[in-house]
Amino acid sequence: MAAVRRYDILDTPPDGAYDRVAALAARLFDMPVATVTIVDEDRIWFKAAHGLDGVTQIGRDPGLCGSAVLRDDTTVIPDTLADPVACSNPLVAGPMGVRFYAAAPIITADGYRLGTVNVLDTRPRELNEADANTLADLAAMVRDQLELRLSALNAVRAEQERRKAEQERRQVEAEARRRAERDKAAIAKFASTLQRTLVPPALPAVPGLELACHYKTASPQEVGGDFYDVFPVGGGRWAFFLGDVCGKGAEAASITSLTRYTLRAAALVDADPTASLQALNTALLLDAAVGTRFCTAVVGMIEPSADGSFTVKVATGGHPPAYHLSPIEGAGVRVEEVRAKGGMLVGAFAEATFASRTLHLEPGQGLLVYTDGLTEARTADGDMLNQDGLAAFLANRPRPVSAAALIEDTVALLDTLPDTERDDVAVLALSVPTADAAPVGITATAHSAAAPADNFGGQENRRP
Repeated sequence: MAAVRRYDILDTPPDGAYDRVAALAARLFDMPVATVTIVDEDRIWFKAAHGLDGVTQIGRDPGLCGSAVLRDDTTVIPDTLADPVACSNPLVAGPMGVRFYAAAPIITADGYRLGTVNVLDTRPRELNEADANTLADLAAMVRDQLELRLSALNAVRAEQERRKAEQERRQVEAEARRRAERDKAAIAKFASTLQRTLVPPALPAVPGLELACHYKTASPQEVGGDFYDVFPVGGGRWAFFLGDVCGKGAEAASITSLTRYTLRAAALVDADPTASLQALNTALLLDAAVGTRFCTAVVGMIEPSADGSFTVKVATGGHPPAYHLSPIEGAGVRVEEVRAKGGMLVGAFAEATFASRTLHLEPGQGLLVYTDGLTEARTADGDMLNQDGLAAFLANRPRPVSAAALIEDTVALLDTLPDTERDDVAVLALSVPTADAAPVGITATAHSAAAPADNFGGQENRRP
């Protein structure tokens, strides 16, 4: 109960972030009812309820959520009438007649269970292991949102205490200067901390594949709108995405968070990357808080082959083309644009369509995806690097293509350009090592510069 109290969430007004989780749960599992609940001492309080109008709380005993919150894993009751506890619940025995129930606990980082994310149906159903894991991911999304809320509350309280101390000291001018310095550092630290929640702390080790990335925000005082991720989706397959949300700051960060969680959840449900972009387009258009903001994105699905190569299906939504790099017989590297026909901006139009293209990564080949902060950087002559300049740069890379070396060279290129502070830059590279040049372990290198003073840069992970 103390853990519940510290989040100060009980009896708060409706919040779009939690409503989206409930709506997404109902849509993903094709359920008429989905809820986000917090378990209090004597009641189950509904933070969000999709398909359950007029209900804000129910008694704790006998309760479905009250039982589910006692478990660490997902609770699934295929037929509530056959369950000795669930059968007496008002939602089961009452007019609603709930016959199926599943819930994943919302567990804090320090192990306390606050409540559950639930899906309900009026007919008996089954839930497979993948669906149970997806429901657990939605519960983790709620936990992350609660942590962001707690951080914001703590920041507000700290700010109030600081202002009170300033007034008591009555040193307005001197304190104003010190406050400006503190605020600058606090904003940078907050931006850095929030930025960590929007990009992975390190790239995973994908067997047989080398990954590397670079991420840099335009200013340490602002949260960037660029995002990327690489994650497993089961069956030996991996998914990746990279994109750019319109704008910067806290509003862009909230949209970036929604974007990452939506793409992750969608990729676990459907292996077609265009379906992930469709799900994201729908989520952005349904969220009134998003307003007129939109994003561009590239989503890929990676599948290994028995011969050591990889099949990559890439879908784009208004994003600059990726580049497929292949060694040329003799010398040099062939640079091919990976541009699918179509692929509109994400979150701008309800009727938006998205396209995909499939390519094969053979040993010695690589793939580069990036945000427009790279191609729009200006040279010493004042001209944009643009896609032609980037393609020419890539064509001069050593062969065979190495993801780590490609990122190192790209960072070195950016360091030579005088005008790289206007926009965020995110770059992700994939390569397949050749048999004679394969390293002992797969190298995942991440260069970050969100806030240099906060030690958020220069990561390198080696995994066997």
